Amino acid sequence: MLKSSSVARACSAAAFLSLAAPSEASLTGSDKLTAVYELILSAQFDRAEAAIPHACPPAPAEACKVLEVVSAWWRIQVDPDNRSRDQRLNAGAATAIKAADAWTRRDPKNAEAWFYLAGAYAPLVQWQVLRGERVGAARNGNRVRDALEHALQIDPAMSDAHFGIGVYEYYAGVASAAAKFVRWLLWLPGGDRVKGLEEIDRTRMSGDLLRAEADFQRYQIDMWYEHKPDEGLNILKSLDARYPENPIFLQRIAETLDTYFHDTRASAAAWQMLADRARADRVHDAARVLALAERRRRASF
Repeated sequence: MLKSSSVARACSAAAFLSLAAPSEASLTGSDKLTAVYELILSAQFDRAEAAIPHACPPAPAEACKVLEVVSAWWRIQVDPDNRSRDQRLNAGAATAIKAADAWTRRDPKNAEAWFYLAGAYAPLVQWQVLRGERVGAARNGNRVRDALEHALQIDPAMSDAHFGIGVYEYYAGVASAAAKFVRWLLWLPGGDRVKGLEEIDRTRMSGDLLRAEADFQRYQIDMWYEHKPDEGLNILKSLDARYPENPIFLQRIAETLDTYFHDTRASAAAWQMLADRARADRVHDAARVLALAERRRRASF
């Protein structure tokens, strides 16, 4: 992942987590939405996209538009140097935002409408952070926060929406002085590190749709800010165990072992494991992953 300002990370993380489903008051059709989301996290994108139309109904059409963009975003995240999918993500995000925004105007007291508006912005904000569009990410991230607050005012039982705001609280709370100045210029609210961590861990324990996303964010927090590389590595290992077809988790394990633990032997072993999976065609985009893993394994020595 490309590092960017703390404000951009705050907006990005809060946006991405906004798609989470409430654990106490489930979203309409949440079972089918969750099944699709699991396919996305497993990097089984073709299967996920084939399953999306069958989830709506019972889920609202706006939910499936959001999932289409989420799938496009994860394709990019797995191979971030490939810009050929950028236009598709932007077009899909524009469609999803327009649809969800229209829903909030038709039915402003519907918590799900605001919830999906936040989710519609989420992949776009993540993409803006990746491509260095920090001001746009901050502004759209604030739109996510605002939509989540509307959702929670209507239905406080949306515990994972609390989590999305909690992630914003954490990153905004640890922002540097320069990032805080940018936040002030954009009229973004301040944060609270402790409150943010509490909300993140709450969703890791009891979330519905985005427990894995909560884990992924917590791994990054542990590595970059909390100085807990052992805990971050354990989270990555658990994600890789759940989603071995997605190469990003084992790739991050290999990079973490090298960068944070300076264990070149263990890093090389992780790259070898990833190469073996790719050689057996057990990961997404196997040919590219095999070339990357072999190159990084050799560089470890």
